[in-house]
Amino acid sequence: MTKPWDTSSEHLLRELAPQVLGSVARRFRDFSSAEDAVQEAMMAAFTQWPQEGIPANPRGWLIQVANRRMTDQVRSQIARRERETAVGREADLVVPTLEIESDMDPDDTLILLFMCCHPALTSSSAITLTLRAVGGLTTAEIANAFLVPEATMAQRISRAKQSIKASSLPFRLPSLQERPERLPAVLHVLYLIFNEGYTSSIGTHLQRLDLTREAIRLTRGAKALLPEDAEVSGLLALMLLTDARRNARTGPNEELIPLDKQDRTLWERAEISEGTELLTAALSKGSVGLYQLQAAIAAVHDEASRAEDTDWPQILALYELLKRVAPSPMVTLNHAIAVAMVHG
Repeated sequence: MTKPWDTSSEHLLRELAPQVLGSVARRFRDFSSAEDAVQEAMMAAFTQWPQEGIPANPRGWLIQVANRRMTDQVRSQIARRERETAVGREADLVVPTLEIESDMDPDDTLILLFMCCHPALTSSSAITLTLRAVGGLTTAEIANAFLVPEATMAQRISRAKQSIKASSLPFRLPSLQERPERLPAVLHVLYLIFNEGYTSSIGTHLQRLDLTREAIRLTRGAKALLPEDAEVSGLLALMLLTDARRNARTGPNEELIPLDKQDRTLWERAEISEGTELLTAALSKGSVGLYQLQAAIAAVHDEASRAEDTDWPQILALYELLKRVAPSPMVTLNHAIAVAMVHG
């Protein structure tokens, strides 16, 4: 049973791309080649689905096509080797399915996320590669986020891929001991993916729901791996408390509506409730970080039924803390706004 191709189909493909890449990379353990195979599968979908309809299992269809491309490549490599070693070579090249430890989430995209944030990569390489592979952002979008030319960003991404290939990184979730080391980069990447979805830097649409949903989904996965980490909970709370305002952020022509002008009855109360609960639990752990503070500020805004009811003194106090924990030009600007709201 197929579904017709429509305007949402391209978004479906972008949403599925990281999941397909994770599956193919896990099986063949060749990140760069897997990405090429997935791109070919995406092009096949763009060609066939508008005429034939979307398959009942689009993810499975894409994985099957990409796996065929990878298998063809493996066979081509084997054909260039001596016949007497072909069988042994094929056993080395086609890797059996990874066995995932019982405490791990078998989400290939989450594995891909941690793999891209491997300590063998520089922080810059980890972030840019993950935004490309997991977030599904284009090179132009990533370049815009980092305020660098697109050509420069393309070189960074290429170097990151080469580093992964040279290091032969195992495609698996990190052990319990390894996870804290990679966590800051992982959280930063998830934060950037969410922000790009919440306020898209490229295109005609202000928001990209595929990115915000994927960021929230992956952050839930990270929380399942590290349930006691307060900053993971803080980031998830921040996403939910921010995403809760999504339906009220834009007008009929997709114009941005400022926070104080939004129809707060359109806010998603379930997300606000979940985010507040997560934040309360995180703050009770005693170690307050960047994402918890931002979530706390978002929670104060969400708690006000009217803009004039906003507790600006509390927001100012939170920005004072945030300036000490993670100073930045944006924090300084927002702190100044809070000062003006409190003191006039």
